[in-house]
Amino acid sequence: MINILIIIAAILAVAGLAYLIVNIIPKKLKPVLSILLWVTIIFLGYQIYQSIMKPIHFNKEKKVRYAKVIENLKIIRDAELAYGQVNRKFTANAQELIHFIDTDSFAVTEVKNIVITEKRGLITVDVEKRIVDTVGFEPILKSFEGRDYKNMMNIPGTDAKFELKTSVIEKVQGVKTSAFEAKVNKGIVLVGMDKDLISQEKETLGGVNVPGEYITVGSLTEVNSNGNWPPFYDGRKEDSNNE
Repeated sequence: MINILIIIAAILAVAGLAYLIVNIIPKKLKPVLSILLWVTIIFLGYQIYQSIMKPIHFNKEKKVRYAKVIENLKIIRDAELAYGQVNRKFTANAQELIHFIDTDSFAVTEVKNIVITEKRGLITVDVEKRIVDTVGFEPILKSFEGRDYKNMMNIPGTDAKFELKTSVIEKVQGVKTSAFEAKVNKGIVLVGMDKDLISQEKETLGGVNVPGEYITVGSLTEVNSNGNWPPFYDGRKEDSNNE
C-alpha cells in the first residue's frame, strides 16, 4: 500500500514538473527542473520495479523457508505414527517421542495359516485358522537413519518450536481414537519479511499455496495425518499455475 501511494505521488510530481517546464518556468530554470524531472522519473521507475519484484522475491524465499519447516513436520508425523503403532496412542511430549525413537522397537510379525482338528459333537473336523507370531524386533531408529529427528521440534531459522498437541476423538459412537497435530504460525516462519505480504500469505486459500494462518500436519478433530501443504513440497509436480 505504501509503495502504491509513493508511485501515485511520483506520477503526480512528474506531471506537475512537466507542466511547469512547458508552461510557466523561465527558460534559464528549465535545465534544473529537467534534471529534477529525470531524477523523479528514475525514482518512479525504481519504485515500480520494486513493487513488481518484492512479491516475487517474497514467494521465492517463502518456499525455501516452508520446505525446511515441512521437512521437520514430516519427521514429527512419522515419529507420531511409529509411536502410535507401538503404543496405540499419540504423545504431545516431544522428549518422549525422541526417546521412543532412540530406544523402542517394532515387533516383526509373521502371519500363517494352520489346520487344526476340532471335535464337534460326535464328529471331528479340520479347521483352518490364521495365527500371528512375533518373530523378532526392529529398532525404530532404523526408520529414521539420516533424518535429524533430535531437532525435529525446532523451527528452522528461528528459536521457536512447533506446537504439538494430542486429543481423543470419537467419530463412531463408543469408538475413541487418538489424534495429533503439529503446527507453526506462518508469521514465525516468515519473520523479517514484508509484513503486508505476510498478512496476505496468511489469508491464502490453497491451490499452490499453504492455506490459512498455519503450516500444519495432523488434526485434533479428525483422523488425519496429512499436512496442509501442496503436493510439490512432497516432490510431486507443481501445478502449472504456480504463483
